[in-house]
Amino acid sequence: MNFYRREGRMAFMDESGEIAARSVQDYIDETPYWADGTVAPSSPMTAMQWRIWFLASAGKFFEGMVVFMTGVALPLIVQEFKLGAMEKGTVSAATLFGILIGATALGGLADHYGRKKMFIVEMVLFVSCLVALVFSPDFPFLVTFLFGMGLALGCDYPTAHMVISESIPSSDRGRLVLSAFAFQAVGALAGTAIGFLILYKAPEISAWRYMYGAAIIPAVLVVVGRFYIPDSSHWLVSKGRIKEAEDALHRLLHREPHYPKIIRIAPPAENGNASAGENGKGSYADLFKGKCLRATILASVPWFLQDLGTYGIGIFTPTILGSVIGAKAVHARNVADLIQNDILAAKGAAFIDVLLLVGIIAAVLMADKVGRIKLQVAGFLGCAAGLFLASMSMTVAADSSMSMSLLFSGFMLFSFMTNMGPNAITYLLAGEVFPTNIRGKGAGFAASFAKIGAVTTAFFFPFLLKGFGAGTILIFLVGCSVLGAIITWRFRIETSGVNLEDL
Repeated sequence: MNFYRREGRMAFMDESGEIAARSVQDYIDETPYWADGTVAPSSPMTAMQWRIWFLASAGKFFEGMVVFMTGVALPLIVQEFKLGAMEKGTVSAATLFGILIGATALGGLADHYGRKKMFIVEMVLFVSCLVALVFSPDFPFLVTFLFGMGLALGCDYPTAHMVISESIPSSDRGRLVLSAFAFQAVGALAGTAIGFLILYKAPEISAWRYMYGAAIIPAVLVVVGRFYIPDSSHWLVSKGRIKEAEDALHRLLHREPHYPKIIRIAPPAENGNASAGENGKGSYADLFKGKCLRATILASVPWFLQDLGTYGIGIFTPTILGSVIGAKAVHARNVADLIQNDILAAKGAAFIDVLLLVGIIAAVLMADKVGRIKLQVAGFLGCAAGLFLASMSMTVAADSSMSMSLLFSGFMLFSFMTNMGPNAITYLLAGEVFPTNIRGKGAGFAASFAKIGAVTTAFFFPFLLKGFGAGTILIFLVGCSVLGAIITWRFRIETSGVNLEDL
């Protein structure tokens, strides 16, 4: 195979002078040439590639939105259904438990039925459960529909990642995957902000239904948009459907002027694509053997420890703020007191959640320059410092300015550092540190293991908050953050700038 120059580009040709067959990623990664043969630094993303990225980002947005909105809605749900501590913990953990199950039970179906099909199915399930949740008549139905939404969001974890990574240039993969992940922070901010606005405009117990209902129309639009994208050419090739893969790649790479005009995809055996063969040889047992055990510990344990803090603090920030502001959420004399307390707590939580977004932007900018490991260790230590500051607010008078300053400063530092470090980097590392043949299994196991931490903290947090107080819980989470930093450094595998095949 050699090159020839035509219309300012270098094209592949075989010995007969015909356009030679290439791999899917060769076409996606191709960069334009100037007329003198100088290679351009990058190739602009097509409109379809940006559409896919946006629709995949929407899944992370809805995850952040509904999970963190629960923190604002929870006091109202408890009041309407007269829930005890166990029921309250179940409501908090239902969506997260659904994510845990959905990531493994449904996410793997994308390998069998295709990325696009599961990309659509998961969002249809999300919308259906969201609508049903708004009209939940009692506690069992409420938990069922929260769990159903979690199943859909769990399926979105691996599916959205594959939809993005299999459709964009290799040089942009890390930046765009993290940018999509950033929409979890955007959703968290939107969830708390919407909760505050709805409480302000409709100060009533049933306001929680309006909160969840606000997400229905945007979610329906995302469902419609997902029908109009091509399936993954990588997946189609792995199934031997070469002609369909070529048609899908034409749609993906459509640009003006149109290039490439002719696409010929080589079968897996010719282009070295391991998706059809090599990936099928690995098993989950391989994750715990030899050098892979190191990768499994690095990808799973710090993510678990990070989720303990992020979801516990994220869901219950309004509750903690309300208790420190004056414990009115606990001793509300009437519904008006409860609503007012929830409004104040939601306003404070929304302000703090802005730092989640700032943190993920910092991660996008620094992950490739500073390095994954250094950023994750620094993030964990920053989280510990923030939580320690917040815990110090419990040792001074609750109504003092010092208490408020320590609490808000601590939560703000935690929110920034967790998204700059472990919340973003654990997600990124899990998809990089495993060999190709078990990368999907490794990343899926790490995500599920992490969500055990999220479910645990969401379920037990109400009991612990009542039994030990916010100060003790915050000190415990300080220890978890420090342990996360230690494990990250002990089992470190730096992937910045390293070809995944070399790993």
